Amino acid sequence: SAGLTEEQKEFQKVALDFATKEMAPHMAEWDEKEIFPVETMRKAAQLGFGGIYVRPDVGGSGLSRLDTSVIFEALSTGCTSTTAYMSIHNMCAWMIDSFGNEEQRHKFCPSLCSMEKFASYCLTEPGSGSDAASLLTSAKRKGDTYILNGSKAFISGGGDTDVYVVMCRTGGPGPKGISCMVLEKGTPGLSFGKKEKKVGWNSQPTRAVIFEDCVVPVENRLGAEGQGFNIAMKGLNGGRINIASCSLGAAHASVLLAQEHLTVRKQFGEPLANNQYLQFRLAEMATRLVAARLMVRNAARALQEGREDAAVLCSMAKLFATDECFAICNQALQMHGGYGYLKDYAVQQFVRDIRVHQILEG
Repeated sequence: SAGLTEEQKEFQKVALDFATKEMAPHMAEWDEKEIFPVETMRKAAQLGFGGIYVRPDVGGSGLSRLDTSVIFEALSTGCTSTTAYMSIHNMCAWMIDSFGNEEQRHKFCPSLCSMEKFASYCLTEPGSGSDAASLLTSAKRKGDTYILNGSKAFISGGGDTDVYVVMCRTGGPGPKGISCMVLEKGTPGLSFGKKEKKVGWNSQPTRAVIFEDCVVPVENRLGAEGQGFNIAMKGLNGGRINIASCSLGAAHASVLLAQEHLTVRKQFGEPLANNQYLQFRLAEMATRLVAARLMVRNAARALQEGREDAAVLCSMAKLFATDECFAICNQALQMHGGYGYLKDYAVQQFVRDIRVHQILEG
């Protein structure tokens, strides 16, 4: 909590308490049984975590990007997979709040902020991941509707969520032909692929989202035609910080687990904590965690202030933090020896859950 205001320390404490009491005891079960913990997330929403950086007039908490980072890091110590989904949900709510008109904001945001309804972000396609500007899902204008055709891949929450923020092509090739639509579950022509079997992130379902002559009212378009790519990229700047923050929480928890294990585990007649090599490694892990945290918080401030270098700093922070934090969790597992590879020990789940942070979210 170094460098945080008293108010931010309070947010952090509330989120850490919630993670300890409501998430950590169930983390293994949610993973094992692939449970999407809807009721727990709704409890988190009662604390204001459903629309953290959404404006208060539509039910949001109106907090800063730094506040958001602190909260997601704290929640992630309890269950990284669930917190990562919540970060995506928050990004979707923010997109509607920031780029929607008053009618759209008041229609969608209150139920998203309370997590009565859940949102999914639909950008990635089977043939376009990082090359988002080449996406193929098309939306053809027909009177006061669009007809959507195409599919999205790897969609967090897909099939279980209620609101889909979809990037689709309304114009020619390249980024300027992309628009953003909000679809509701139950729209005719909207369907879902099979639930993917994943290494981690098992407390949130992942499916393909499929559009077959899906009829979407023009009034569900966010922003102007052709503004979609810009909306998507602005969303991902915050998304990168959010996912990096989730990695910080997993690494923080893993350092504490390693420290505890080294204290209780005896080898060669004394606790592992007396071994100087392991002391040095633990010190390095803690150092890398603090360095990553400073980078993430610096990027969060830059984004909040609308600085010119914000997008670059968000990308750097995401790259650095997700790599470093995975290495920290992996080293913590190594320090547990064979025990670290057992599902009875939480450290292996942190390793599995944050591995994907090095891949997704830009």
